[in-house]
Amino acid sequence: MSEANKETRDRVRELVKQVLATVPTEGESAHPAHSAQSAPSAPPAHEPEHIIVNSLKDKMAREWDRDESAKSLITEDDLRGLEDGSRVRVADNARFTSLAEDIVKDRRIELIRKASRKTTAKVRSVAIGCDHGGFNVKEQIKSYLSDRGLNVRDFGTESEDAVDYPDFAHAVAKSVSGHQVDIGIIVDGAGIGSAMAANKVPNVRAAACYSVTLAKNSREHNGANILTLGAGQNSLDEIKQIVDAFISTDITEERHKKRVAKIDNIDKQYRC
Repeated sequence: MSEANKETRDRVRELVKQVLATVPTEGESAHPAHSAQSAPSAPPAHEPEHIIVNSLKDKMAREWDRDESAKSLITEDDLRGLEDGSRVRVADNARFTSLAEDIVKDRRIELIRKASRKTTAKVRSVAIGCDHGGFNVKEQIKSYLSDRGLNVRDFGTESEDAVDYPDFAHAVAKSVSGHQVDIGIIVDGAGIGSAMAANKVPNVRAAACYSVTLAKNSREHNGANILTLGAGQNSLDEIKQIVDAFISTDITEERHKKRVAKIDNIDKQYRC
């Protein structure tokens, strides 16, 4: 080998050594000197954030997991499927079967009692009915009256399937006429047809009311014993106010009673 080739080979080897000396080994910094002197400390570990997924968040926001407040007797079937620590809303005077009590105890179920709302109602019992157009409103009114401690008899209908309003108006009117209940409430699309049908039954004075003022007047001046409502004529809040006015007002003035007696006498003349 010539002297020139030998020098070239030595320079290449030296260059390779220099390059290899700068390559970091596994786990070392590319600049070991700098790393040893001023290596930054590892960033502090952060505590894991507590993230609530939507389903859990919604559950935590609810006041209860199941509502059984419409029932006076709670059975084991009503509590089936509940997890430990679940919250169940029940009526203030609800009773429990023995098995239901065991489930409540074993699963540490929290009972949330629904107190009956105070009412100034002049009546204790109500017959209620509707056609398909008034079904949803009827269901709301039924619950609303039950919350006030009134005894509610539901004469249907039980769905939004098409039915004939006179059938249900007649059923409610018969209950009022026979003194099985104190008053009646009927809901259809406008409230007029049900009033006409109900007023064909003896001793019934049905009034279609679309405002609180009319509801009070129908009771105080005309002795109305059935309220008819139009599901499409008022909002649900307005309907509740009308119902409140009807059940909390009564006829007291003798002059009004005398005029109502004349209404009844007219009715009797045509029923003989």
